[in-house]
Amino acid sequence: MNRSAENPPAEQSTGPNPPPVADAVRDNWVDSYAPIRWRPFLRLARADRPVGTWLLLFPCWWSLGLASIADGRAFPEPWYLVLFAIGAFAMRAAGCAYNDYIDRDYDAQVARTMSRPLPSGQVTPRQVLVFVACLGLIGLLVVLQFNVFTRWLAISSLALVLIYPFMKRLTNWPQLVLGLAFNWGALVGWSSITGTVGLAAVALYAGSVMWTIGYDTIYAHQDKEDDLMLGLKSTALHFGAATPAWVGGFYLAAIVFWSIAGFLAGAHLISFVALALVGLHFAWQVSTLDTADPENCLKRFRANRDVGFMLFAGLVLDMVISWSAGIA
Repeated sequence: MNRSAENPPAEQSTGPNPPPVADAVRDNWVDSYAPIRWRPFLRLARADRPVGTWLLLFPCWWSLGLASIADGRAFPEPWYLVLFAIGAFAMRAAGCAYNDYIDRDYDAQVARTMSRPLPSGQVTPRQVLVFVACLGLIGLLVVLQFNVFTRWLAISSLALVLIYPFMKRLTNWPQLVLGLAFNWGALVGWSSITGTVGLAAVALYAGSVMWTIGYDTIYAHQDKEDDLMLGLKSTALHFGAATPAWVGGFYLAAIVFWSIAGFLAGAHLISFVALALVGLHFAWQVSTLDTADPENCLKRFRANRDVGFMLFAGLVLDMVISWSAGIA
């Protein structure tokens, strides 16, 4: 089914109040309350579609939580939670803007993306690059608040960020590269506490990469007809009708790796109860997935924010209960 049949693209406009992006949440705060002159840049940053920021942030928070459990803390360092939230917003915004710059010619030909600020003419390519640079500066200021090892570890992720937009032209597995880049925080959160990368963090990272391949394959099914027409590649096209089985396999691998991470970090029962709930949520996603229905795919993609909340809540409760009971 063509994406335009479900969500017709907003009329392209460079006027004082250009229409919202086609795949944004309706009545979001950007379209409803933000100053009109800010809206193209907030849309470029995906502030009207915040789920991606959550998906980038949660591996950071999970890792911080696991390291705090291993360190016997009663709660994750609040200032670090704030820093990771600021960094996740800035770097997700920068990554999306950079991706839009690289894909600007393709986005102009895809129904779901042609109403984005750059292909619709709301911003210029030069403005996008300046915007990316400003966001990168914010990210750098955040990184400088951590120990030296963590600074270099975080900066090293830029190589993956820079090459990701080109992967859909080269491989059927761009979602793998996205997973490697998007979940780097699973390593950084741990190192921010310990000053190194432990096996628990590596296991958390591996599981998070599997998670991203799963949910982004679901997301990519919205564009599969346009991607096919443009000669672009994705796991959605690669897996085809077998997508539910593949996504289920990736989600199962995520649960296994996350369980190993919890075990290595010394997590307690409540963390594994949270993982069990995540497993049930994954089962719901896979069993009700309809890859022919873009709205169905978008809803299940967005539902992965709930996965993040469930797992983080389990880790925090683990810390609080264990510390209170003196069993940390």
